[in-house]
Amino acid sequence: MKTRSTTILTVRHNGQVAIGGDGQVTMGQTVVKGDAVKLRRLMNDKVLVGFAGAAADAFALMERLEAKLKDHPANLPRACTELAKDWRMDRALRRLEALVAVVNAEHSLLVSGTGDVIQPSDGIIGIGSGGNYALAAARALVKQTSLSAAEIVKQSLEIAGDICVYTNQNIVIEEIK
Repeated sequence: MKTRSTTILTVRHNGQVAIGGDGQVTMGQTVVKGDAVKLRRLMNDKVLVGFAGAAADAFALMERLEAKLKDHPANLPRACTELAKDWRMDRALRRLEALVAVVNAEHSLLVSGTGDVIQPSDGIIGIGSGGNYALAAARALVKQTSLSAAEIVKQSLEIAGDICVYTNQNIVIEEIK
């Protein structure tokens, strides 16, 4: 049975950084959980991670990322690149099915198992089932400079939840202060 779950969105706007995710987990066409938290804080709250995909796979990746961050504490892009290399080359890791969005005060990165480490020029990343809907909404909302990064994340995830059947309105948002 194919597992589908979540929408994660990161927004970097007016010097603020926010990441959010919905809480829905589905298996096939059945909602099995509505209040999952798919965000984690690492490195004394300096790094925020959001994951989409299989939860066990995402946790395995976050453990590896945390180890890479300890090896390269001042260099998030390097830590993510090392994770992506391991993910792609390691026989066991290669089978993991997840995507991770990673942010800190300076960087917003999308890391995939195909070896991709992408830093979008606008600082907005959308992953998961409703990721493209949230991404489109966020790109439109950043033009409204009166909104904070967290408000943009919230409104964009609500829009994605109205469109994507694998995304709900149970939204958790974290910010880097």
